Amino acid sequence: MRTPPPSYSQLLQQIRHGEGPNRIKDLELSMAQRQVTVTYSDGRRVQVPVFSNDQVLLRTAQEARIPLSVRDDRQDEATASLVANGLLLLLLFGGLALLIRRSAQVANRAMGFGRSQARMVQPEAAVPVRFEDVAGINEAKEELQEVVTFLKEPERFTAVGAKIPKGVLLVGPPGTGKTLLAKAIAGEAGVPFFSMAASEFVELFVGVGASRVRDLFRRAKEKAPCIVFIDEIDAVGRQRGAGIGGGNDEREQTLNQLLTEMDGFAENSGVILLAATNRPDVLDAALMRPGRFDRRIHVDLPDRKGREAILAVHARSRPLDAAVSLGDWASRTPGFSGADLSNLLNEAAILTARRERATIDDQALTDALERITMGLSAAPLQDSAKKRLIAYHEIGHALLTTLLPAADRLDKVTLLPRAGGVGGFARTMPDEDVLDSGLISKAYLCARMVVAMGGRAAELVVFGPSEVTQGAQGDLELVSRIGREMVTRYGFSSLGPVALEADGAEVFLGRDWLRSEPHYSRETGNRIDAQVQQLARQALDQAVALLQPRRALMDELVTLLIETETIEGPAFSAIVERREAQELTAGAPAITA
Repeated sequence: MRTPPPSYSQLLQQIRHGEGPNRIKDLELSMAQRQVTVTYSDGRRVQVPVFSNDQVLLRTAQEARIPLSVRDDRQDEATASLVANGLLLLLLFGGLALLIRRSAQVANRAMGFGRSQARMVQPEAAVPVRFEDVAGINEAKEELQEVVTFLKEPERFTAVGAKIPKGVLLVGPPGTGKTLLAKAIAGEAGVPFFSMAASEFVELFVGVGASRVRDLFRRAKEKAPCIVFIDEIDAVGRQRGAGIGGGNDEREQTLNQLLTEMDGFAENSGVILLAATNRPDVLDAALMRPGRFDRRIHVDLPDRKGREAILAVHARSRPLDAAVSLGDWASRTPGFSGADLSNLLNEAAILTARRERATIDDQALTDALERITMGLSAAPLQDSAKKRLIAYHEIGHALLTTLLPAADRLDKVTLLPRAGGVGGFARTMPDEDVLDSGLISKAYLCARMVVAMGGRAAELVVFGPSEVTQGAQGDLELVSRIGREMVTRYGFSSLGPVALEADGAEVFLGRDWLRSEPHYSRETGNRIDAQVQQLARQALDQAVALLQPRRALMDELVTLLIETETIEGPAFSAIVERREAQELTAGAPAITA
């Protein structure tokens, strides 16, 4: 058991008369800690607190002839205290310097709000996109190649008095390649290229947008000749005076400054403004006039040859199977933009990697197309009653598509469900000639309405009026929309060749908040509703009239669809044509569309 250290008086007694194990061998006095370390003859060491500058202890040890050493460690404590204080001061000054630096950055940022955020591409910078990488929009490329030639060889145009255009506006639906064309110009022009989004002009503080416009054109004039590209210019270029409570807002100040910089008193030669938008109808008239945007280039959806060229461009970096025909896939993707086609090949590449295959085949492209157009696949249907009901619904659509000459071509009909509650679908391929020409006939619209009513008509024929389901909700919405357009916009009704509604909606205050009153009377509105209802009833009656005599064919197709879950369009058409030929041979009356 460890013995406790002696008290101060006991220590003095042991120094004078200590014997045996209590005989003290030596003493060591610590001045800073005010304690003495006692070493006994048996090797024990204990520490005993003493008084500061203890003369009694010193005399007693001297009289007893016991060695006593003094350790002055106050200098060590002073050095440690100095180091600690120095570190504290260093930490304090470091924090103060960090605060000052951060305050300076905030002040510089506040002073730099008015500076342009445009990104500049120098001529020597390697921009990977060229005109050869842009496909499917040859007309737009030719117009922009002329601008590039103007920048590279201006003497060809100035010799005959031509002036460089001040602004070029790229107009087209989303995903058609407007921004890609701007990147191609940056790679081809060989002049400084500034690019920014229109939304980057407007900030929290008033006047920042106008200041950034001034700074952008100041930088551009210093680098002239050059190109300035503003993406989504409708963010600041919308019509003035369309706001609530006056039009003196930040966006309109930015637009006013942009108008002045493009064609004001200040000379702005050598700077071409290139802008892109998919909403030209909302742009201010002063922005669209010659002298500001001298040229408007429409970047439309590509045709079949254009889609094939776009697919070829995106297929350069992807291993396609030798059996894949880009021409066939261009025919299967009408209405697709360049971005849609790029996404199609990317989804097919992802599916190919997931299946651990080396090349992208037609099956991967087909699955990717269905994923894009119909959504992700869901678990197959198990309920036989529900599956048979959906099969009759989809067979009704597919059969009418095959029977009506003016309808779209059937691509496939399937019972494989998709995410979002789609139990199956009958996909059609729009007529390429209709899409390219933009002309839609009355027969085509009527055929679309009849095909849309095919699901409801099949349920009526097979299950009766009391057993129809809500599965035709989307079809009815499509029929109502087509019928209303036929009556109010195209003049395809007994109301006569008049346009009662315009194609467009309020874009400034919102459709859901303020609804504009129609330009026709309430009586005319009632007649419009009656005409739409009549067209819908005619479409349903025609669908029922076509499906009712073909009940046996419907049963055969439903049985086949339940067994195989998918019937391709050509195979479906072959079955229908064979059965129709057999009915005619047997002498049954022909049912015409």
